[in-house]
Amino acid sequence: MSDTSALTYCPDLLSYSRRKSREVMVGNVAVGGDNPIRVQSMITSDTRDTPACVAEVLGLVEAGCEIVRITAQTKVYAANLENIAREVRAAGCNVPLVADIHFKPDAAMEAAKWVEKVRVNPGNYADKKKFEIREYSNDQYEAELERIREQFNPLVHLCKDLGRAMRIGTNHGSLSDRIMNRYGDTPLGMCESALEFARIARDNSYHDFVFSMKASNPKVMIEAYRLLVARLDAEGSDWNYPIHLGVTEAGDGEDGRIKSAIGIGSLLADGIGDTIRVSLTEDSIHEIPVAQALAAAFNGKASDTSDHTPLSPSYDPFSYERRSSSVLTIQGHELGGDKTVRVFTTQERWNALAHKIANMGDFKPEIIAEKSRILEINPHDDAAISALNSESETRLITVADGVPLEPIPAFRMLAFKADPRHPILLKDTLNPPSGETNFLHALLPAAQNIGSLLCDGIGDAILVRGETAPGQSLRLAYNILQAAGTRIFKTDYVACPSCGRTLFNLQSTTQKIRAATGHLKGVRIAVMGCIVNGPGEMADADFGYVGGAPGKINLYVGKTAVNFNIPEAEAVERLIDLIREHDKWIDAQDKAPATV
Repeated sequence: MSDTSALTYCPDLLSYSRRKSREVMVGNVAVGGDNPIRVQSMITSDTRDTPACVAEVLGLVEAGCEIVRITAQTKVYAANLENIAREVRAAGCNVPLVADIHFKPDAAMEAAKWVEKVRVNPGNYADKKKFEIREYSNDQYEAELERIREQFNPLVHLCKDLGRAMRIGTNHGSLSDRIMNRYGDTPLGMCESALEFARIARDNSYHDFVFSMKASNPKVMIEAYRLLVARLDAEGSDWNYPIHLGVTEAGDGEDGRIKSAIGIGSLLADGIGDTIRVSLTEDSIHEIPVAQALAAAFNGKASDTSDHTPLSPSYDPFSYERRSSSVLTIQGHELGGDKTVRVFTTQERWNALAHKIANMGDFKPEIIAEKSRILEINPHDDAAISALNSESETRLITVADGVPLEPIPAFRMLAFKADPRHPILLKDTLNPPSGETNFLHALLPAAQNIGSLLCDGIGDAILVRGETAPGQSLRLAYNILQAAGTRIFKTDYVACPSCGRTLFNLQSTTQKIRAATGHLKGVRIAVMGCIVNGPGEMADADFGYVGGAPGKINLYVGKTAVNFNIPEAEAVERLIDLIREHDKWIDAQDKAPATV
């Protein structure tokens, strides 16, 4: 089923209503239904180290984490979940524990005895992932499915008997060879992989599961979740399983928070998502306030009951294509069409930065909003829209401030109604604040609102106003463009969060690699703690740095491993050598970085 023309993933793209899902109990925590969006995270300690795991679980719970995941890569690791669970409960903590399973059905069977939920990845649970290229006949494909059924059925029966929940969690980076060769490395392949496992569960009358469709690229992640929800709706009303949201390998710092806000926030804004995990290459306790802030905007949010005529989208929500517009030249910069998405600022902020604009490098403001002849429109004003569309002149347009709409539906409505030749300036807020703002509280909605629209293909220029500091607002604007894959102006990193499988210190290593390669504009580098998702999540990366064994690193070009078992102390220099060999290296300029 590849034709998506008849599929929809939410009732109305112009008004908010939360997707109706069934309730699934994870221990004593209810997920889905009318329950709040649940926040979860994952510990990083070695699963065999009971005191360290218990301390980390309790610390996450104290920070507000509602569900905690622990890796269980083999049966030996899984067996120690008994001790971890016992000690966590002895400390008076009833947080649900989740075992993270890859590759090993026997580990899953052991883990299910001790924890409230088991996460399986259909791409590598009893399936093959060797990056083999072969053609599967229908008979061979069905034979593989039958083999998977035989491996998966016992876990389904055990979870059903013990009252355990399950997450069927597909990762873009770990689709099996069978799926890859039939569907490619696509959102459709991700959905099909998960649905195969769900059908096996349903055949056993087991329904206590949730889905996830994670990817490191927010565009891919958004498309995959939208397609999954549309496919579930098409299967029938009893396929209303809860959805777990996350951008995998989001990275650290501002970049990791922006990527997560784009992917998670845009789906929450469309009513999709019952539990979320923000994956940062930092101590996992730092994930909690970010996830809480994303969820808080939607917990208790009422459905929009305003009366308006539903409009058909001007784009395919399951496949990215930039909105077609005419090219304008404003203050010496081309925008619209296939031209660069431009960064606007206000006259006041331009004046505040004027003395150092020449030294601001890639974070320069490009166009002053007040001098751009921009036309501000209330998208509800059909007379104004009609007048715009009847004009022969092409205009840069935006949504007027104060319009009683959230930014995402407001700009979608403008894009649906206005003639596509008119380029659109996106704004993160229609009610700009006065005075100083909290940067995190400005960053997340800005990334969610502007990033979501960019991933829809809407937007030819952007203006960030929720962050009132002039330099920080510009940095935020450029980082949103980078995270959405819209305008690449610096090195892009795909970095996984630490977990018990990690074979080196991800945080310090990522910072070391950033320091050595951060000047390579447009190069994408993946930093992966182990091989579970590494080769696959590096599908879009130019180079990869992956833990192969304790103290040993494998280096990749794309998905292909080219150097094995390099001592960790030498690995960053060897990565630089590899980048040189492929003519992607340039020497860093000897100048102090610009301050914004």
